[in-house]
Amino acid sequence: METKKVVEYIVNWLKSYAEGAGTKGFVVGVSGGIDSAVTSALCARTGLNLLCLEMPIHQSKDQVSRARKHIEELKAHFPNASSHEVELTNVFDAFIGQLPPHENTSAHEFSLVNARARLRMTTLYYFAGLHGYLVAGTGNKVEDFGVGFYTKYGDGGVDLSPIADLMKTEVYKVGEELGVLDEILTAPPTDGLWGDSRTDEDQIGATYPELEWAMEFSGNEERLSEREKKVLAIYRDLNARNQHKMEPIPVCEIPESLKE
Repeated sequence: METKKVVEYIVNWLKSYAEGAGTKGFVVGVSGGIDSAVTSALCARTGLNLLCLEMPIHQSKDQVSRARKHIEELKAHFPNASSHEVELTNVFDAFIGQLPPHENTSAHEFSLVNARARLRMTTLYYFAGLHGYLVAGTGNKVEDFGVGFYTKYGDGGVDLSPIADLMKTEVYKVGEELGVLDEILTAPPTDGLWGDSRTDEDQIGATYPELEWAMEFSGNEERLSEREKKVLAIYRDLNARNQHKMEPIPVCEIPESLKE
């Protein structure tokens, strides 16, 4: 991959889109992970206004620390970059306090994980509307179009997706080119939605390089190792179950004859 040219291409694409839309800049949720670090760094290079939002909800100290350091690095090098921290823990806890009793613990926990992502999306769009900015998405190609590893109307609720055509390993290469902090480049990928130390690999059951292999596999399955067969099964299962995230919202089209 011609990383420098990829960076230039994305930066020009972002600037062109924003100017064509008549908007003043971008807002990005910065989590302390590689995807949000790369996305915010690319937006900063457009020269347009960039607002980095940190939105902790029972967040680990390591994630918060990495996010803050990255934001400070951006502001030190790009005068168009600014930031704001919105502590959402109390808001989230208040929401939980208003929910009815539940019996399905697993479903309850998973629903709250998605609620965290949607609360952050609401916050991003508040600031986007306030300043006339676009919400820049942080999803990569594996997450957005491979296994659907994101929350619909949460981190999937964005105005444009600058890195969604990059595999996760390619995002890391772009991050290195952009000078992203080493502690972000080496941190295990995590969505940070569970309030514990679980990583993306813990949740998915496969690494991103393995998933990238599965996305592109088209060979003889009989020759695969047991691990490769398992990874391929994981990928196909997630891809099938999460098609509802990747396809357009289904519309019930009424026959014209019934409208007459």
